[in-house]
Amino acid sequence: MNLKKIISGVAIAMLIVSCNKNETEEKTISQDDASVSAKIDMANDDVANIVDDQYENMNTNTFANKSIETPFSQCAVITRVPAFGTPLVAGDLVTKTIDFGTGCTLSNGNVVKGKIVITFTYQPTATSQTINYQFVNFYHNAIKLEGNKTFTRTMVAETATTLAHPIVVMNMDLYAIFPNGNVYHRVGTRTREIIEGIGTPALLDNVYKITGSWTTTYPNATTMSSSITTPLHIKMNCMAVNKPLIVFGVITFVRNNTTATLDYGNGDCDNTAQFTVNGNSYTVVIGN
Repeated sequence: MNLKKIISGVAIAMLIVSCNKNETEEKTISQDDASVSAKIDMANDDVANIVDDQYENMNTNTFANKSIETPFSQCAVITRVPAFGTPLVAGDLVTKTIDFGTGCTLSNGNVVKGKIVITFTYQPTATSQTINYQFVNFYHNAIKLEGNKTFTRTMVAETATTLAHPIVVMNMDLYAIFPNGNVYHRVGTRTREIIEGIGTPALLDNVYKITGSWTTTYPNATTMSSSITTPLHIKMNCMAVNKPLIVFGVITFVRNNTTATLDYGNGDCDNTAQFTVNGNSYTVVIGN
């Protein structure tokens, strides 16, 4: 056998090994996959809070709570069309632009910059409202978000045990562009409901429940389905220790024949979650 044939055979063998390795990586679910998903989740939750706050306070150019407890930035510039001071009439199209400029730090430690633009039709007596949102050169912890979709905000009637409160469904069709250039496309829904602290002036006693499911397309064109199999809990009092606010619940991931879970724990204000795949568990650090 001559040298040319030997080299050719080695090259083909290396190519086969490389292809098999790539196929294996595409079929499995890694800690990095879970970490990327958690970062996008955190961005979605902050965006949902910001949009809901600005809809609820449509007549002001500030955020609702200016105390130290607020999860929102103090440095954003907020404008509205029609201009603030102009009385709104049922049927008016309202546009609010929340401009975080070159960077604002939220009280939960996350950093945002750029703009979020929301539009909605003013319907003062409606119990359900659709709110459009759009990102304009918007970054969350250096991750650029692009997309234009809607929130559905529905007021749940007061019952004997709970006060009237909104349920906000985030309809997602967005791209998350990471600093290394990797692009992730997420489509699905994420629903947020307050379950504790309703009706109190304080913010730190609020607890939110998150449910939903979505599909994420990764840079290598593979897709991974995610669903919240145990509702996530967001505790606002965790801001006191400047940690990520998701502290309870489980997300289940499925890619091809592989299933993995990300368990956020028992409610403690920490920044870790347990990632489990193929019977093996690893600690994942959550946060910026």
